[in-house]
Amino acid sequence: MTTFSASRQRAPYASDPENCQGRAIPQPSTSERSPFQRDKDRIIHSSAFRRLKGKTQVFVSHEGDYYRTRLTHSLEVSQIARSIARVLGLDEDLAECLALAHDLGHPPFGHSGEDALADCMAPYGGFDHNAQTLRIVTKLEGRYAEFDGLNLTWETLEGIAKHNGPLVKKPSDIKGLPWALKVIPNWKDLELDTYAGPEAQVAALADDIAYNNHDIDDGLRAGLFTVDQVGEVPIVGEAFADVRRRYPDISEDRLIHEAVRDLIGYMVADVLKETRNRLEDEAPKSAQEIRNLSRPICDFSDDFRAQEKPLRLFLMENMYRHYKVNRMMGQASRVVKELFGLFIADPGILPTALGKTCTGPDTPETARIVCDYIAGMTDSFAIAEHRKLFTVTGYL
Repeated sequence: MTTFSASRQRAPYASDPENCQGRAIPQPSTSERSPFQRDKDRIIHSSAFRRLKGKTQVFVSHEGDYYRTRLTHSLEVSQIARSIARVLGLDEDLAECLALAHDLGHPPFGHSGEDALADCMAPYGGFDHNAQTLRIVTKLEGRYAEFDGLNLTWETLEGIAKHNGPLVKKPSDIKGLPWALKVIPNWKDLELDTYAGPEAQVAALADDIAYNNHDIDDGLRAGLFTVDQVGEVPIVGEAFADVRRRYPDISEDRLIHEAVRDLIGYMVADVLKETRNRLEDEAPKSAQEIRNLSRPICDFSDDFRAQEKPLRLFLMENMYRHYKVNRMMGQASRVVKELFGLFIADPGILPTALGKTCTGPDTPETARIVCDYIAGMTDSFAIAEHRKLFTVTGYL
């Protein structure tokens, strides 16, 4: 049996790379890297991962070089996920892998781009970025001679599919599943009616921790709201006040950094405390037992969930719906919809290799090809394509 080194003793309820459920296409294992390490490396080397550097988190990527992109967000999520997994005795590589993969399917322009693409694809099976991530790693990445996609382990695919929890209440209840998921071979084997394994649950919480805090940071530095305004929000205000007490003469830049740093630590501590309580209550002996529980094993406390609501509301009102963001996102939505409408009506203007795979204008097959093409674009590439195709002088 191949053995893999670990930074610390693995808990009995952690996913075990020595007994993972394998890949769709069997491949020989190596003594140097565990299956989950190989998955992580394949994601990092994928073209979809590289393109995250040019995809919006909240701000359109060309608005400035300071704000988070999908890539920097994914890296921050992976750091938090790995830290939590290490303390809990989980498989750090799998937690990090799922954190790095969770946004691969996001189209350009953030949630505005996703909403626009979902509207366009409504007659053709819909669009969902989690399902698109699965489509990327099982089909669209064309790097290897022996298979399409990345041929990831079952545990990684399951964690991607159930990033937000169970997708159905019972195995037969599949009516509302995303199209991109239902076309994956053996998709029913992903146990979509159960919770994900513990590492996937950690990655999902790390996602929440990262975007809550970096949206505070980015929103302040973009001037969408002030320290005094966000200081009225419970938890956040306490963090800023505590930093000011410790460092009375601190500059605003350092104040923001220190407060956000403390907030991340506070949220991680809450997850660890609540998860340990649930582990003690449930006493799971394997990752599979965790999947079969009636609640997630990794979560925030109820007290924190209540405290978090004012923060989410504040960010919604003062950042995501700020008129400057609305203007950018309105333009972004038009770019996506106009590109989609043009490509599906005239697939002959798609890049040659894609155009050859289309089945004519306005067909479901062509729509999915157009959707894949647009979803893979960076912000700047989508803007450039739109300029070329909708400006008379675009190619002159």
